[in-house]
Parts: sequence; structure tokens; C-alpha cells
Amino acid sequence: MDYTSPFDVPWLDPQLAPVLIVIIVLAVLGTTVLFCCGVVAYWRRRSTRYLLITIVLGLLVVRSLVGLGTVFGLVPMTVHHLVEHSFDFTIAVLVLYAVYRAGTTSGRVSIGTDDD
Repeated sequence: MDYTSPFDVPWLDPQLAPVLIVIIVLAVLGTTVLFCCGVVAYWRRRSTRYLLITIVLGLLVVRSLVGLGTVFGLVPMTVHHLVEHSFDFTIAVLVLYAVYRAGTTSGRVSIGTDDD
């Protein structure tokens, strides 16, 4: 199961392996930068909404790392699917909850506040 090269993984076309690796590495780097921005934003605002978005961004980082582990044969395809689809669902729920919490409770619109 443990492959030393993505070119040895049976389900991956060796010609497409470099493209897939580049795309996943860019995803890891991009989501890591976004996660760091989310941590800074949460640190500054200290609100539930910012915490939820930071958690979502962290899940995206882990999701990308699982994809990279799958390409290198470190994560079995079954685990890959379970983790990634579970994270997709969790991310959707957390984003929808953050949007739900952003709504006003009394029907009045308050501008410039972020109270949770």
C-alpha cells in the first residue's frame, strides 16, 4: 500500500501524476495561506463567526493534505473518500451556520457591529 512515488499508484496515470501533484500542492499552499489569514482575523475579532470560518479553512487544508497523501499512496482510496466527503458536508454545514448566525435576531439591521 505505501508507495514511494505517485508514479507507482495503480489508479493514477503516470503522465497525469505531475499535473495532479502540482494542483494539489497549490491547493495545500493556497488553503494554508487562507487558513493563516483566518487565524489572524479570528484573533482580531474573537467572534463565533470568525471561528467557524477559520475551522472551515482548516478543514480545507486537511482535505488537501489527504488528497496529497492519497496520490503518494499513504492514504487508502476508501479513507480518502470517507474523509473528503465528510469534510465537504461539514464545511457546508459550518458555512451555512455562520451565515445563519450572521442574520439579525430582531429584524433590525445593525451596521458596523460583529457581536456574537
